[in-house]
Amino acid sequence: MPPKTPFHPALAVNNISNHISIVLGMDNDQYPLWVALFTNHAKSNRVLHHIIKPKGVAPKPPSTDDVKEMWETLDATILQWIYSMITTELLETIVEEDTTAMDTWDRLANIFQDNKNSRAVTLEHEFSHVDMADFPSASAYCQRLKSLADQLKNVGSPVSNNRLVLQLVAGLTTAYHGVGTIIRQRDPLPAFYQA
Repeated sequence: MPPKTPFHPALAVNNISNHISIVLGMDNDQYPLWVALFTNHAKSNRVLHHIIKPKGVAPKPPSTDDVKEMWETLDATILQWIYSMITTELLETIVEEDTTAMDTWDRLANIFQDNKNSRAVTLEHEFSHVDMADFPSASAYCQRLKSLADQLKNVGSPVSNNRLVLQLVAGLTTAYHGVGTIIRQRDPLPAFYQA
């Protein structure tokens, strides 16, 4: 009787979209958030090493055929997770035969991080021109500013709290000018979440 292979928790994930709510596309700016959700899910299912090389640890070759088979099964599962959480356009760009989850993960990183400077210019322009009048609520306006600031940080152009607060005030509608004046006059400026 062959040895029984232990069941791995990653194999119990039937629908990855129940755990990761973002479908990554070429034109969306949510790559850092998608990566955070995906890596957290991989970590919770003990398969993070299939997409990110542990620092200072050399990969060990499978010691037995059963271990090799389990590794290949898990890698194919993670690869399927990646494929199911990206758009068809992005899938057509990165898919290759006989590839690993880590190779595919690295190809995605290259797509979204190779053009950091041009993305920074685009994001910077958008950040500087956000106007509350373009949003249905003050909350949506603030969320967009914070999202753009996070994206700028992810492409190596962090936005200071002061700049974020000042941009928040600069884009307010006339109905909020009194609040804007109060915020501007505080020294030091409040944290963004307080403003």
